[in-house]
Amino acid sequence: MASAGPGGFGQVVLGPPGSGKTTYCTGMLQFLTGMQRRVRVVNLDPANDYLPYECCADISELITLRDVMENLNLGPNGGMVYCLEFLEKNIDWLINKLTDSINEKEKSAAKKTKTNSPDLDPQNNKNAPYFLFDLPGQVELFTHHESLRNIVDAIQKRLDIRLSAVHLVDSYHCSDPSKFISILFLSLSTMLRLELPHVNVLSKIDLMESRGSLQFNLDFYTEAMDLEYLIPLLPSSIALQAHEGPTASVEDTAKESVKAASAETTETEPSHRRSDPFH
Repeated sequence: MASAGPGGFGQVVLGPPGSGKTTYCTGMLQFLTGMQRRVRVVNLDPANDYLPYECCADISELITLRDVMENLNLGPNGGMVYCLEFLEKNIDWLINKLTDSINEKEKSAAKKTKTNSPDLDPQNNKNAPYFLFDLPGQVELFTHHESLRNIVDAIQKRLDIRLSAVHLVDSYHCSDPSKFISILFLSLSTMLRLELPHVNVLSKIDLMESRGSLQFNLDFYTEAMDLEYLIPLLPSSIALQAHEGPTASVEDTAKESVKAASAETTETEPSHRRSDPFH
């Protein structure tokens, strides 16, 4: 049951390292600001030393990856997991930061008018607070670990903020069939794990021409069509296994996994949360 929080909307921006999450948040901040939305950016990446945007909450004020690695003798992946677990245990810090940011904006807007403004109407969705959460890139954080999901759930329940997941993937992976199949599974795993309305975005699409031509039209990759067409393009050892031998083919394994995951989604998730990879 959602609490009577200030309400609002937001995007949880995630994806592998180098997929352009911070650049996306910066561009989306400019776009939403131009539309007169009350937008705020939240940095939840403890390894992000360069922030091109002003954020209302920055995890580095609470903990940094560098400090964890130096003091606890952990590697980058273990250190990142520790940082997210630490944030989960100190979720009140983040909730208070977000609440204070909302209240400050509302007080500032109230001082500019002597009458009740529609901009302050909590029922006016267009003027509700809008958050952009810039997340770290370690994929295990949103495919295998529970802390990130628990943090997202706490934000939604305690602040009554409706979130959606924006999953960025470098369009370079479309040029390699093996990598493309991998990112499909990564996207599907992330969608099922976080249980949020999910949108997949191919980033750096302007660089596609410099990386060579695609084997199929762009629609093939955005619609995630039949993977059977990719089998002849796989490395010879994998392609041979897909057509011959006692083991299950790559295509069959992929289809069965997607079918099982889709069935689980249909049975357990509300209809408004369902989504197809790259559709």
